[in-house]
Amino acid sequence: MKKHIITSAVCLCLTTAYIAQDAVASSHREAPNITRYPTLDSTDFYVFNSYESGRADYVTLIANYVPLQDAYGGPNYFALDPAANYNIHVDSDGDAVEDLTFQFKFDNNLAADGAGIQLAIGPDGDKKQIAIPLKNAGGISAGDSSVLNFIEQYSINLVEGPVNSGTKTSVTAAGGETTFTKPWDYIGDKTFSSAADYQAYADQYVYDISVPNCSQTGKAFVGQRSDAFAVNLGESFDLVNYVPVEGDSSPGAGDGNGFPGGITQDTANDDLRDKNVTTIALELPKSCLVGNGNGVIGAWTTAYVPQARIQNPNATFEKPEVNGGAMVQISRLSNPLVNEVVIGLPDKDKFSTTAPSGDGQFADYVTHPSFPELLNILFKDAVNNTLGTNFETIAPTNFPREDLLATFLTGFPGVNQQATVTPSEMLRLNTAIPAVPASQQSPYGVVGDDLAGFPNGRRPGDDVVDIALRVVMGRLCYEFPVNGTPTNLGYCSPSDANVGNAPFTDGAPLSADDVDESFPYLKTPLAGSPN
Repeated sequence: MKKHIITSAVCLCLTTAYIAQDAVASSHREAPNITRYPTLDSTDFYVFNSYESGRADYVTLIANYVPLQDAYGGPNYFALDPAANYNIHVDSDGDAVEDLTFQFKFDNNLAADGAGIQLAIGPDGDKKQIAIPLKNAGGISAGDSSVLNFIEQYSINLVEGPVNSGTKTSVTAAGGETTFTKPWDYIGDKTFSSAADYQAYADQYVYDISVPNCSQTGKAFVGQRSDAFAVNLGESFDLVNYVPVEGDSSPGAGDGNGFPGGITQDTANDDLRDKNVTTIALELPKSCLVGNGNGVIGAWTTAYVPQARIQNPNATFEKPEVNGGAMVQISRLSNPLVNEVVIGLPDKDKFSTTAPSGDGQFADYVTHPSFPELLNILFKDAVNNTLGTNFETIAPTNFPREDLLATFLTGFPGVNQQATVTPSEMLRLNTAIPAVPASQQSPYGVVGDDLAGFPNGRRPGDDVVDIALRVVMGRLCYEFPVNGTPTNLGYCSPSDANVGNAPFTDGAPLSADDVDESFPYLKTPLAGSPN
């Protein structure tokens, strides 16, 4: 049973963690079409057994949108698209069709019943009421947002059955309200005084929610957060412009006794350290998600928009365009890195619009992945020169990658295989594997001897880039600890991966220390001012 657990969880890494030479963000701007619609771009998706104290019976699902937010991005900042549906899907039985969809719909309004805050401008006798150009007219605090000129609200519906044809019911707040409020972005410390004051303000909008057909309450929050993902983005874009192997004897040791010339851990390598995202977060009882399945859920997030969007030549705040037609999927994310670095460029937009049940068409990208060969082209000669070796290739040679096919589309018995096996790409979480407290989590998840981490779901502190680099280059061909016991999974041997035991890294550290220990887990966003 233990081998099945490790096999399924670690192999999920292989499929979902390839890193291309021109992209290593989790899913920031991952396909050509979605780069034109940042408000619909899902950046990261997390699904994990809640590790907040007293919440062991809950699962947290976090869908981040609007990538690479500069905190100072005024005057309009980062509202979501009111014409879109933002969905979090859950498949409880494995038929690759959502059994539950939590659908978020946004409504953006100006203060003063749509007129906006106005000031009396001009001398006595010739004063005119003129609308201000900003989205707030003064300081905002917990309990007082009276000078907020832009109000972003949303509703949550539960769709039971297929998203386009299922039964839709309102999710309500504890008092029965069906309208929720998204806190204004953290535009600066003159507006909000301090990070602590902003957090107190945002905390007002963490809601206890009642979910149809669920006897326990859950939680919901939508708002700006600090981007938890860490990646050496710019250097990685530039044909991996660093030596992607740990340069110290261990991460953070500072002794330079690792791979000669290898990159070392430094927060300065994290190009997202000064970026925010917009978070859609739910915490839901496990019992309300597993349905009639075996306790393993599959989950993914999508954004849908009307098929037709016609620009209004006489645009107004309320109607900048006219939308019509069926709702169509334009964005999709489950496991990190799939569309960036597994799917080939000709098919990236197709993947964004495909449902999990159609993922079999992308199987060749998994059985014959291109990234290891790209690293071989870039680094083989340097590795041989540095180590004095004569490797014919540094890419794994165990083709076809049937382990990846199982990981990408079917799951594995005993851990992440659902009650019905249908080829599909989803982030799978075994709700029966207990959460690990933040202080005990390994940022390397399963390959770090932590079964509660990626790729058994994904926690915000899981360093999926380092996991990805190591596994894709053959870490599974070597022994690694399983409950403290060195284990080879049997998919391949060291002779299939010449450098598979190297500590590959992008040098951008990430751990549970970089996020909070309670819902919604992601930290207070960065302030736009002072900077």
